[in-house]
Amino acid sequence: MPDITLTMIIVLCLVAAAAGWIDAVVGGGGLLLLPALLLGLPSHVPYTHALGTNKAVSIVGTTGAAVTFARKAPVDVKVALRICLAAMAGAAAGALLAGSIPKEAMMPVIMVVLLLVAAFVIFRPSFGAVPVDGPVTRQRMIAAILLAGVGIGLYDGLLGPGTGTFLVLILTGLLRLDLLTASATAKIVNAGTNAGALVVFAFQGAVMWQLAALMAVFNLAGGQAGARMALKKGSGFVRMVLLTVVCALVLKLGWEQWA
Repeated sequence: MPDITLTMIIVLCLVAAAAGWIDAVVGGGGLLLLPALLLGLPSHVPYTHALGTNKAVSIVGTTGAAVTFARKAPVDVKVALRICLAAMAGAAAGALLAGSIPKEAMMPVIMVVLLLVAAFVIFRPSFGAVPVDGPVTRQRMIAAILLAGVGIGLYDGLLGPGTGTFLVLILTGLLRLDLLTASATAKIVNAGTNAGALVVFAFQGAVMWQLAALMAVFNLAGGQAGARMALKKGSGFVRMVLLTVVCALVLKLGWEQWA
């Protein structure tokens, strides 16, 4: 473990708990966790080590939340696993490319997408309120595998923040799920993206395992609390948190890009 003060370790653990809660409800915990690691780790630690440690922490909380959701929410596990396998491959490819693509080049595109998402959710209050009846077509299923699996997996391996949020929106729109079920399904897929990227970062020696293990305990606790609260309060609560996280992501990325 690099030379980190006890105070900073405590701060990182508390941030990990908050990130776990956000991830479990609607995704976007990387909005807190990755910047905290980048700020808290010594300046000589490579960027990829922050990414790798972030994945090692996140996979614990995400997997725990996925198990909790799968037990109590109406999740189609077979569909979730199909997308999850594609996401693992996409995330592994993204992790291999991490550092080769300047993140500054991607930020404006991500911000535009997030603003469109926020506007859509605000002006379509019925979006994700209830599931749409009827079977999902083969075309929609393939689109979900490509977008939510390969596409978002690739993004998660490259950068990460907002992955769960993007997954919830894509799954709601393409598979016609309500927000609660989409959030539950996204946890299974997100566990796959974390696993795919983590394998690559671990092979590269870019994971600080001792710090990650400590933070993962808090991330798991936060994830369990968030999953139970989402199950209890339903899609309306998830929609409120979704809008909050999207707005926070836009502000954060805007600050990084132009401040």
